[in-house]
Amino acid sequence: MENQLEPHQQRVVDEHKEVREKTSKLGTFILDNPTYQNLPEEEREDMKIQYDAMCIYCDALERRIKRF
Repeated sequence: MENQLEPHQQRVVDEHKEVREKTSKLGTFILDNPTYQNLPEEEREDMKIQYDAMCIYCDALERRIKRF
């Protein structure tokens, strides 16, 4: 029998999925989209900072989910 998640736990799982997808899209943009290279340096740096923060956030959600 599968464990049923509490509503607050399901919200964490859903949030993790959303953040993981957005993080993946931003990472792909940074690595593969030529538009990224045409952005001002300050904007590129802020996007990298955002990506790093999103990765940390995603990791924190994963650690929480493992404890469910």
